[in-house]
Amino acid sequence: MPGVVKLVCHLWCFFYRWKVVKPDHPIPKRCVVIAGPHTSNWDFGATIATAELNGVDMKWLGKREMFDGPLGWLFRYLGGISVDRGAAGGLVGEMVDLLNSSEQLAVVVPAEGTRDPVEYWKSGFYRIAKEANVPIQFAYVDKATRSSGFGPSIEVTGDVRADMDRVRAFYMTKTGIKPNRFNVPRLREEDEQAPGGEPTEA
Repeated sequence: MPGVVKLVCHLWCFFYRWKVVKPDHPIPKRCVVIAGPHTSNWDFGATIATAELNGVDMKWLGKREMFDGPLGWLFRYLGGISVDRGAAGGLVGEMVDLLNSSEQLAVVVPAEGTRDPVEYWKSGFYRIAKEANVPIQFAYVDKATRSSGFGPSIEVTGDVRADMDRVRAFYMTKTGIKPNRFNVPRLREEDEQAPGGEPTEA
């Protein structure tokens, strides 16, 4: 069946006139992946094709309701991990344990959390990468070039603002499928951090 999935991905790209770009560097064996800009359900197909055609064994987090329906088996086969949004507080610990117990795992953690524009991204991806001591790998879709692929990866320094400046620099060059739904990437923790990376005093 893996060969069938790859064939479907090739046909999907051909049908939609979409290009999957091969990375110019190895993807880290263990990493947290940001996939953006996330502005449409159409992003899902592009991300799956990007991973499959580049030989990256990628897991992704999805809301529990996706897996309760008749297509739940397919989503699991494609690397989906069911997430209960009501129990988000334990998600970081679960993902850290999963990464620590795996020799090779690239897990997509939703940063934007929704297809609609948001003021702040969810910081789970950052916290998981920091606590598991793994890099953050950028993945992207770009309507302007009708392409998707993997960008650079960064090590988490603990200076949230500086790290997010690198995230912003990359994703501000990409155009979402629905551009009006994408805001400048920002974490709430940046507003709570003083210059230099230290948290502000309460």
